Amino acid sequence: MSTRLEGQVAVVTGAASGIGAAIAERFVEEGARCVLVDIQDDAGRDVAARLGDNASYVHGDVSVEDDVAAAVTAAVERFGRLDCVVNNAGILGAVGPIAEIDGAAWRRTVAVLLDSVFYGTKHGARVMIDQGSGGVIVNIASTAGVRAGLGPHVYTAAKQGVIGLTQSVAPELGRHGIRVNAIAPGGTVTSLTAYVTTGDAGDLGEASKRVGRGATIGRPAVPLDIANAALFLASAEAGYISGAVLVVDAASEVIGDKSLRFVEMGAEIVQEAGRTGL
Repeated sequence: MSTRLEGQVAVVTGAASGIGAAIAERFVEEGARCVLVDIQDDAGRDVAARLGDNASYVHGDVSVEDDVAAAVTAAVERFGRLDCVVNNAGILGAVGPIAEIDGAAWRRTVAVLLDSVFYGTKHGARVMIDQGSGGVIVNIASTAGVRAGLGPHVYTAAKQGVIGLTQSVAPELGRHGIRVNAIAPGGTVTSLTAYVTTGDAGDLGEASKRVGRGATIGRPAVPLDIANAALFLASAEAGYISGAVLVVDAASEVIGDKSLRFVEMGAEIVQEAGRTGL
């Protein structure tokens, strides 16, 4: 068994399912100890139990700074240190025409997608700087963060903000030996994308067909693809990489104006997915 993260401690947000759960699993497989953060308590505890003694689950709403700070503290108290924060938790958020988007829904989306990354970076850096041994912060953005037309308006704006924050913070934290990078996944088959595309969070088969329509290598991305990218950025193999945006989409084709799909999408199904933490 490989041990690329042997002895390291990581906090992974949104780790009860999808990409976050896959990241936590890969990190533990490679020798790390992980604190999993989510609002899906049953699912989060199940993932932690499956990963064994090297994983621990804590409830946390990433849009609340105190919750994120508490998760970082929990990692130090449980495992003695902190080496990596993966700011992964997210929702699709507010959809619809720009003239009709509710202000509260906009602000809630920004809180989950962008404020959370600020909180995780802030409190992760605070601990890592005090330790004096460096560290890694990995922020999960989106291909919507590097080009428009791949997500709703606020999702696109927030994910571009994640990339901007990553690149702004990287030089500052580099002086402390802390590397900060972003991953921009393309369409990835998860319970969230299944719920949004089919109305059924468990219908991964149909979601795979729909999400994979623009794929150039014969299949859509799966959470393991993103987890492997996060593992690389967290490992010593990426020791001279900081301020980078790693796009993980197999050069997928952009077919038509996908942004119109989100303008026309009903808000109710998306908001329900966000409330349940998918």
